Amino acid sequence: MDQAPGSPQEPQGASGLPGCYRHPDRETGISCTRCERPICPECMISASVGFQCPECVRTGSGTGHAPTATQPRTVAGGAVTADPRLVTKVLIGLNLALFLVQLVVGDRFTDRFDLLGRAFVPGFGTVEGVAEGQWYRLMTAMFLHSSYMHIAFNMLSLWWIGGPLEAALGRVRYLALYVASGLAGSALTYLLEEPFRPSVGASGAIFGLFGATAILMRRLNYDMRPVIALLAINMVITFWWPNIAWQAHVGGLVGGIIVGYAMVHAPRERRNLIQYGSCALVLVAAVVMVLVRTAELT
Repeated sequence: MDQAPGSPQEPQGASGLPGCYRHPDRETGISCTRCERPICPECMISASVGFQCPECVRTGSGTGHAPTATQPRTVAGGAVTADPRLVTKVLIGLNLALFLVQLVVGDRFTDRFDLLGRAFVPGFGTVEGVAEGQWYRLMTAMFLHSSYMHIAFNMLSLWWIGGPLEAALGRVRYLALYVASGLAGSALTYLLEEPFRPSVGASGAIFGLFGATAILMRRLNYDMRPVIALLAINMVITFWWPNIAWQAHVGGLVGGIIVGYAMVHAPRERRNLIQYGSCALVLVAAVVMVLVRTAELT
C-alpha cells in the first residue's frame, strides 16, 4: 500500500497485512480514507465514504463528521443540555443572594456597588461614581434591587421570560445576551441620568430578554400578540411609574433586539462570528456612551 511521503513504514504481520497504526499487533486491511494509515476495527470511525482514524476526525481534517456534529442543537446553534434553565436559576440565585446582603449590610453595601454617575456620598466622605473610574458599577448594579417588590417583579420576569429563552438559545448565547443587554441599559442610564441619582436593578437585562423573545417568536412564526402586549404594558409602566430608570429599559431592549436578531437569524456557516460579533457591537456602543459621559463629568 502506498504511504504518504515521509511517513514511517507501517508494521506488517505474517499474512502480509499491515498493523493498525495505533495498535501495531492488530492486522487490518482497512485504511483511513483521509490519511491512508491502516486502522483496526476499534479505531474505525464511519465517514461519508469509508472509515477514518480518530485523529482525522478529532482535528476536523477528514471528510466525516466530528463526534459533536451529531449532538442536538438549539435554534441558535447552542448545545441542548439536561437542564435548559440552569443559567436562569444561577442568575436568580445570585440576585437573591445579593439582595440578602443588601438587607444585612445596609446602604453602605448598596452605595458601593449601585450605578452612580458622579456624586459625593456622605457615608464614604468622598466623591464616588463611574466617572471616578468605578466602571464595575455598570455591572454590579444589574444584580442589586431597591425593595421586595422590585426584586420580586424582576425575578418573576426573569423566570418566565429567561427560562424558555435559555432553552432556545443555549447557555453561552443566553448569558452573552443577558450581559450585553444589561450593560447597554447601564450605559444609557449613565449617559442620560442625572449623575447624582443612583440606579439599581436587573431590568435592563430583562428588557433585553423581552426584545430577544419577540425576535425569536417572529422567527418561529408564533403568535406575537402576547409578547407585544406584555412588552407594551411594561413600557407604559416604565414611563408612568415614578423613580424608574427608563434609560435602562430602553437601552436593554435595543441591545436585546440587536443581539437576539443575530442569534436566531445568523447563517449556519458564519453563526459564531455574527452572533458574538453582535454582542461585541453592543458592548462597543456601551463603552462609547460611557466614555462620552465620563468626558462630560470630569
